Amino acid sequence: MLSIIIPTLNEEKYLPLLLGSIKNQDFSDYEIIVADAGSKDKTIEIAKNFGAKIVKGGLLSYGRNRGAEAASGETFLFLDSDLVLVHREFLKNALVKMKQRNLSLAVFPLIPINGKNIDKFAHFFWNNWSLFTQRWFPHGASAFLVDKKIHQKIGGFDETLLFVEDQPYVAAVSKAARFGIIREEPVFVSTRRYVRDGRLNVYAKYFLADFYLFFIGPIKSNIFNYKFGHYDEKK
Repeated sequence: MLSIIIPTLNEEKYLPLLLGSIKNQDFSDYEIIVADAGSKDKTIEIAKNFGAKIVKGGLLSYGRNRGAEAASGETFLFLDSDLVLVHREFLKNALVKMKQRNLSLAVFPLIPINGKNIDKFAHFFWNNWSLFTQRWFPHGASAFLVDKKIHQKIGGFDETLLFVEDQPYVAAVSKAARFGIIREEPVFVSTRRYVRDGRLNVYAKYFLADFYLFFIGPIKSNIFNYKFGHYDEKK
């Protein structure tokens, strides 16, 4: 069984799109676990309507770890809540590729949904940068397909990290097992953060954070002023 784990906070707008795309997959051997951080909207109701199991969440790392603890599957798929699995055979193909390549962790190219040219360029750069650095500075974001035993071996996501917690997780797994990028199965992501916080601001933060990770290490202070689940706030 595949356990699909989704951290949420007030995601009534985007969660139905993701869960609907999962339901539309040409694959049925899965469970959905939503780790909710205290939503005040219809997020939990929507998740239950799609048959998801609900656990208490928090920031991304905390939510992912709590979801993993409640999971029954031998393989985990961690997904951000504002993704869409456009290809109906995404789950089936990703699992097949993972097995064929003997991977313990797989990540995927990211494609912006209805993004501007700058978004398309930024994601094109990210995808190629991830491919170029995968052997010496592995990257991953938004979607992670990982073997349960490896996730448990490294202790899951580091809950002390406040920004780009994805990268240390990928780095830790890649040191313990085989890591790879499944280029044939992209994941489609929303551009809401870039719209809400400003494109140049967000892209600059991620660019600087990558340098910080490489030269200093994991980010345990909020020097980049990262916020979680603030998309409905007034500017």
